[in-house]
Amino acid sequence: MLFRSELIRAHPHLENGEVVEAPVVRELMEAIGQLGLAGLCVPRELGGMNAPLLVFQLTQELLARADTSLCAHVGFHGGIAMAALLYSVLEGTTTFGDDRIAETRFRELIDEIVAGKAWGSMDITEPGAGSDMAALRTRAEQLADGTWVVTGQKIFITSGHGRWHFVVAKTGDGGLEALSLFLVPAWDWAPDGGKIWRAAFTGVEEKLGHTASATVSIAFDRSPAFLVGAQGRGFQQMLVLMNNARIGVGFESLGVAEAAWRAAKAYAAERPSMGKTIDRHEMIAEILEDMQTDIQAVRALGVAACLHEEVAQKIDLVSRFLPLEPARKEALARTQRRSRRRSRALTPILKWLASERCVAIARASIQVHGGAGYIVETGVERLLRDAMVFPIYEGTSQIQALMVMKDTLLGVVKDPGRFLKEMAAVRWRTLSGDPLARRVAQLRLTALQAVQFLLLRLTGAKARELPLTNPGAWKAAFANWDPKRDFALAMLHAERLTSLCADAAVAEVLLEQVERDPARAELLERWLEKAEPRSRWRYDELTTIGLRLLGTLAKEPEAQAAK
Repeated sequence: MLFRSELIRAHPHLENGEVVEAPVVRELMEAIGQLGLAGLCVPRELGGMNAPLLVFQLTQELLARADTSLCAHVGFHGGIAMAALLYSVLEGTTTFGDDRIAETRFRELIDEIVAGKAWGSMDITEPGAGSDMAALRTRAEQLADGTWVVTGQKIFITSGHGRWHFVVAKTGDGGLEALSLFLVPAWDWAPDGGKIWRAAFTGVEEKLGHTASATVSIAFDRSPAFLVGAQGRGFQQMLVLMNNARIGVGFESLGVAEAAWRAAKAYAAERPSMGKTIDRHEMIAEILEDMQTDIQAVRALGVAACLHEEVAQKIDLVSRFLPLEPARKEALARTQRRSRRRSRALTPILKWLASERCVAIARASIQVHGGAGYIVETGVERLLRDAMVFPIYEGTSQIQALMVMKDTLLGVVKDPGRFLKEMAAVRWRTLSGDPLARRVAQLRLTALQAVQFLLLRLTGAKARELPLTNPGAWKAAFANWDPKRDFALAMLHAERLTSLCADAAVAEVLLEQVERDPARAELLERWLEKAEPRSRWRYDELTTIGLRLLGTLAKEPEAQAAK
């Protein structure tokens, strides 16, 4: 508890060009380094423990229960080390011997991080350019000797006061296709152990929460840089980092939510009111149970998303570098395709659901505490302040919802026959099987019906014009369809569609668990109890509102032009 109170007051600051952390942060990070947590997933031959990514994420949840600033900072140690290793492997600059890594391009970075002497960050956001990466203005220039330099400014960089920076910069004119990825050291070591600065830290943000975490602005002025992979691949390479980071935010959100629930539960069990403790009052009991259900459900979703992402990545590496029999290689390829598909579907849902529910759970914890929850000394108000960033960083909730919506709708456009077969199969499952399976299938059917509704509206077609049994008619309807022009209604309802997909995805993950362990049925029933009416409500919203607002938005440009 002493560490927690000290961390709340631990605000990093800029002093003589360096970011200075509070002594308690340095003390804790030294202890974490001694435990080897910075190299948890790093292969043993590089000094790490070779633990699965899932173990790392579950560890992050535990750290976030204590302090999310510390959790985030630890994540930018091991996470950057593993990203550097993966990038080196993919570009062919890691060599193997006897099924072990012999050498890797970014060995200095990895060694420093595993030893607890350094950390890194991913530098994307700039003034005027956040989610729209095509608007980035930081540029890289290749010199006559073939080396690179980077010039530009990055802001809002979490743990951006470390030595190692993966920087997205433009290497040509254009949008996303002009982005490349560079490793830029903020300083190099002088022979006397001092620092030779290659970049400048220009500010440390004062934030609503995460007060012990350094959020830094950094300026590059012809800073020496190392191209990672091929030119023009920066956006794709950054997605590798961001996808894992979004899963990480899911587990970070879980940690804060768990802390909020435990605090509320403990307080409610001791606080007497009207002849009994308040956890025995019906409304408070429901709040506490809803908090617990959401946490358990999100954790199940997080484990599934993380597992599929890790399986997909590792099968890719195995297939690239190990000699495999054709049959074995094809079997692994099938597993990888399934895991890649599942990871792509679940990751934005996890990021959206975990971060949004964490804010709601932290808010509910304050409510259960009553007036005591509003007092700083109690500690739960800090959880709400910390939670508020989760729906914002690593891609806002709205960005996650747009990803879910576009992937879902464009998937149907590319293969309407598959969608119609899935809808028919799900409809059949609502009529057969055990009661829990039927209820889960009904949630998925509701989500699919929402997709169908949006597509019919977007194409301007009537339901009777697109028979469910005729994929050819669907293909014809989409022949002259421009997603960039015709997506307005779907963009308006993206979060509602994501909510429907999330309710179904969690239920399906839990049903898979029930098939292996019947004891999980109780959790699935609790989830369905709230998800079923919520999905009906979301579907009703999606199918009945929005046209008025879209009409208003369509008229505004005309009104501006008339002026």
